[in-house]
Amino acid sequence: MRDALSRDLEAARYAADRAFRQYDAADPANRLMASELEARWNRALAHAAEVEGKIAMHDAATPAPIADPASLGVLASNLKTVWDAPTTDARLKKRIVRTLVHEVVADIDDAASEIVLIVHWVGGAHSELRLPKRRRGQRNSTSADIIQAVRQLVLIASDNLIAGLLNRNGLKTGNGNRWTRERVTSMRSSYHLPVFKPADDGIEPWLNLSNAAKLLKIAPKTLRLAAEAGEIEAFHPLSDGPWIFARASLITTAAQSIAERARQNPRYPTGSHPNQQSLFSSTT
Repeated sequence: MRDALSRDLEAARYAADRAFRQYDAADPANRLMASELEARWNRALAHAAEVEGKIAMHDAATPAPIADPASLGVLASNLKTVWDAPTTDARLKKRIVRTLVHEVVADIDDAASEIVLIVHWVGGAHSELRLPKRRRGQRNSTSADIIQAVRQLVLIASDNLIAGLLNRNGLKTGNGNRWTRERVTSMRSSYHLPVFKPADDGIEPWLNLSNAAKLLKIAPKTLRLAAEAGEIEAFHPLSDGPWIFARASLITTAAQSIAERARQNPRYPTGSHPNQQSLFSSTT
């Protein structure tokens, strides 16, 4: 029935368009002909509107398909995977929300300074969410831990690389967005953090783990273990991110001692022989 009405509507719209073209091409001086063609055009438009009305009545009378409970169960068990999938666009997410959520009622708890959201799920269940109410003039600020991490990362990394590192560690902006190069640049500007600039003479004052180990001529793992044990000064701003060493700390007695011990044990440059005492207090 719906398909037949759709075909009727297509034909009616074609007839209306054809009638308009005939009317538009008629000689205005021939009033009788122009009047007749205008009447045909109006009848064609009325017929198209009538078919559109029938389709609207048909759609309103047709009950919405009821989702299969088994299909909903599968969706529920894989909802996070479906939601986070790169192929899931905004349209599909909206369909999921419309399928699962009946309505959301918002209220304000002035005493707690919170926004209260009551989610009425399809099926009758309810959930309450509370969000901090933003005060007038208040801005969502970036976490102090992120600011400190960026303060250290700019010693060796560009804004684009910093954005990737922050995202890899699951960190968000103050507004809950993913980091981009532009957002890192804006954040730096807001908190007066410097931008990374390669040294003009190529002698960088700050080095990552690989370059620092290359300078000492030891394996990166050896240097990392020493840094974790506190035997050499280094920064590690993010759990899944680079180690940062000052070039000055790599010429100290402690650094040279680490390099010398590694050279004395060339067969096991990244760790001690099982029968020897560990070079470092930490092996994790």
